[in-house]
Amino acid sequence: MFQRKLTGYRAALGAIAAVGAMALGGAASAKDLTMGTTSPTSSHFTISVAMSKAIESGMEGTTVSVIETGASVDNVLRLARDEIDLGLATTDILISARNGTGKFEGNAIADTVALYPYSASILLIAVTDESGVTTLEELDGKKFNPGIRGSAAETLTTNVLSMFDINADLVHGAVGDAVEGIKNRQLVGYSKYGAADSVDATLQELMTSTKMRLIGFSDEQENAAKESMEGVGFITLPEGLIPGSEAMRVPKLNVFFLTRTGVMDEQTAYDIARSIHQNMNLLVEAWPQLADYDIAADAVATMEAGVTYHPGAERYWREAAGS
Repeated sequence: MFQRKLTGYRAALGAIAAVGAMALGGAASAKDLTMGTTSPTSSHFTISVAMSKAIESGMEGTTVSVIETGASVDNVLRLARDEIDLGLATTDILISARNGTGKFEGNAIADTVALYPYSASILLIAVTDESGVTTLEELDGKKFNPGIRGSAAETLTTNVLSMFDINADLVHGAVGDAVEGIKNRQLVGYSKYGAADSVDATLQELMTSTKMRLIGFSDEQENAAKESMEGVGFITLPEGLIPGSEAMRVPKLNVFFLTRTGVMDEQTAYDIARSIHQNMNLLVEAWPQLADYDIAADAVATMEAGVTYHPGAERYWREAAGS
């Protein structure tokens, strides 16, 4: 982790190097950052790799190591253990971590903060057509993957199933395991967050060999989810998102990259936000849907909605948005 202090002769050497670097007008030392992401099969992993390149392009001498994780909850826990410097997570997980609720009941990580937003994600619950499942209730007794262990998808899905006493036979595992299980007819389906205006790569892969169906939320299920889980919104999926699908209501959350104020100093947070903003072309190459995305405006909008940002990142985004 880049913020740990050197001691003894290492500190002395560091001071000498710093003086030399300042004399040359350069940075005292390079920063090595570790970025927690998600499963490599996810489109969010793809954009994370692009973000690492954007940060390296904007912060001379910085190296960003991108690692596979269990996504939102896992990333916050890794931040708490100082295993990573930044990691992706959804709004509800950020709020839960700060407040010590949900998965973090009684164990708040109060200095968890946002660095930048980059996407709205929707929860897709997909099942095989041959399973005959058309509602969440019909998952009762069926083998079903609720999402990557430690992900926001797993948290929301299991909470909703529990609220309505839907006793699905939950089979936990990575996205690749879920895909194989569905192809081999060992699972009826899976749950996963994906980009808000497209079908995730894993579902596209599944549909090349298996006829799939999307499952939406009833009004009662939507209201219960919104009341019990902070930061969870809903959106109407258009008809025909996948062949034969109807319009339906599904959960929607913003996705951020987070850090902790105890892990990252203000200047680094500022520079990361600046690097992402000034190198958006690298993100658009990975995710063309970001071509018209005003990240600075979205950052300020989420601040105004109550999302807490790192002071360094907040300073940059407010400057960039002119607010």
